[in-house]
Amino acid sequence: MKAVVKRKSAKGMEFVEVPTPKIGLRDVLIKVSIASICGTDVHIYDWSRWAQQRFIPPRIIGHEFVGIVTKIGEEVTRVKIGNRVSAESHLYCGHCYQCQNGSIEVCQNFKLLGVDHDGTFAEFLVLPEHVLWKNDPNIPDEWATIQEPFGNAVDTVLSEDISAKTVLILGAGPIGLFATGIAKASGASLIILSDPNDYRLNIGKIMGADITANPKKQDIVKLVLEATKNNGVDVVLEFSGSNQALNQGLKVITPGGRLSLLGIYERRVNIDFNKDVIFKKLRIYGITGRKVFSTWYKTSRFLSSGLVDVSPIITHQFPLKDYEKGMKLMRDGKCGKVILTVGE
Repeated sequence: MKAVVKRKSAKGMEFVEVPTPKIGLRDVLIKVSIASICGTDVHIYDWSRWAQQRFIPPRIIGHEFVGIVTKIGEEVTRVKIGNRVSAESHLYCGHCYQCQNGSIEVCQNFKLLGVDHDGTFAEFLVLPEHVLWKNDPNIPDEWATIQEPFGNAVDTVLSEDISAKTVLILGAGPIGLFATGIAKASGASLIILSDPNDYRLNIGKIMGADITANPKKQDIVKLVLEATKNNGVDVVLEFSGSNQALNQGLKVITPGGRLSLLGIYERRVNIDFNKDVIFKKLRIYGITGRKVFSTWYKTSRFLSSGLVDVSPIITHQFPLKDYEKGMKLMRDGKCGKVILTVGE
């Protein structure tokens, strides 16, 4: 089969022929239809500082997909041949303390699809049945492949109730754009979206942002305070991984407000905990992965019902062999979500 493989501890990847994987007793063989590119994949391609510390080649990359079950192990009971599936990318153990106490997303023994386990940028994929999600027939393949990152946005936005709240979203990458649509659908009264990329801010307007702002051109703190009559926002959702953006957000959260963090920071951040957190009595949530599988139900319902239309965010589509075109667009910030067609 054809696959995109990271073979060396250096920048780049290869589109090569590799053996079709074999299944175990509780595994499922899936023919991948569509995969989508995540920022993590770009980090691995570029061999960033994070990738050098986390990723060990060789490995087929990718963790977002939709595909068809083509073969099942002898002990598989939850799915059948022909089912259209996606999967939780945190391959959890099911028996550690966290798994047995309702925090599967931070399983002590998890393996990350496309990092610790061969991933989705391939014609076929093998996964244990317990991480599979059977897709709603009303969700098209182009949307089904983005449920994993969409779920990250769901948990970030809905860490607490957001209805009638004023919201600042920092970062208009694909997940920040998903979050904009989710916040709108969930009844946020004011959505301010900040990002230095005007291309993505324009998508944010379509997704429901009331105010879009470029921090290279505008004073974000001043803008937010003016828009909220100096009260500040009730909620800050941080997707950028920028220390500067985080500090801007902390300056404009109203006392007693809520901060949810999904962005990953390359270096340690500097914030004034006393002034901006403790004395403001903020509630802070760190978001990693998705709640398994309760977030998947929310994601499926948002998409299948039409509450959130993600088609403006899916801006480019390429065949798998042209994955580098998508990587470049992601790196240059000239796209929303990029998807890769794998199956015929």
